Amino acid sequence: MSKFYHLLGVDSPFDPTHRYTTSWLLPPLVLAIIRALLSLYAFVTIFTIFGYDDSHDTSYKVRQWFSYFTNLTYCGMAFYFLFSALHTFSYARIGKTWLQSWPRPLQAAHAIFYTTIVTFPFLVTIVFWGVLYKNPWFPVAEDAWSNISQHALNSVYALIEIFLMRTSPPPPLHILFLVILLALYLALAYLCHATEGFYVYSFLDPSTGKGHVAGYCIGILVAVCVIFGIVWFVIWLRNKATKNLGKFAHERNPKSKNESVEDGEGGVVEMRQQVK
Repeated sequence: MSKFYHLLGVDSPFDPTHRYTTSWLLPPLVLAIIRALLSLYAFVTIFTIFGYDDSHDTSYKVRQWFSYFTNLTYCGMAFYFLFSALHTFSYARIGKTWLQSWPRPLQAAHAIFYTTIVTFPFLVTIVFWGVLYKNPWFPVAEDAWSNISQHALNSVYALIEIFLMRTSPPPPLHILFLVILLALYLALAYLCHATEGFYVYSFLDPSTGKGHVAGYCIGILVAVCVIFGIVWFVIWLRNKATKNLGKFAHERNPKSKNESVEDGEGGVVEMRQQVK
């Protein structure tokens, strides 16, 4: 079982140099504040959409909101940045995070969750603007704002995690979980049609041709694999360019001791902790 966890990027101890909660550029407290603000904006967007639809006699959209992959991934981003902010605040304050004391299955879930955050937003952006949106620009300001937030700024969120953090490239095994999540969403989409009578995305309608549906599904599968590969390479390149850089919770001072820990990238990072 330990080998399986290793393939998932979850070793013991978990994240010894705090790659999930530190940046090569920003101090932990600043990083925590940025993550908290990103989460706040995402939640404000979600509840504003709910309020707008309810007040404009389109409350049915709220009931259908969780049927869409876009909205599920956006909701996931809101919660990811909320909890990552809390983990980072914890690290900034006491030099360790709750993540390190979690059971290994939850640590593995967090690692996979991170991978979805740096891959799925790009898939959403590409599919929406490249396949689904074919109308003139949104005539209603609220529609323009909400769609930009969910289909464009979502990728900005992912880029922030990719370029500012010290995370390692996601393990290749994570691709399997991305595919499983997409397959589960496909099942949900057809369940929505069976229970609600509508297709969340027109390209899933078999009346357009089963080959047409299969083509889109295969295209999306290939796209997510390509996105994963690009993200993996960019993170690897970032780590090479910022090797041995990191803003940790405790800076060097005359009353400090140094601890060297394996950083998971084939090197050693010096951790500074205050002596009580």
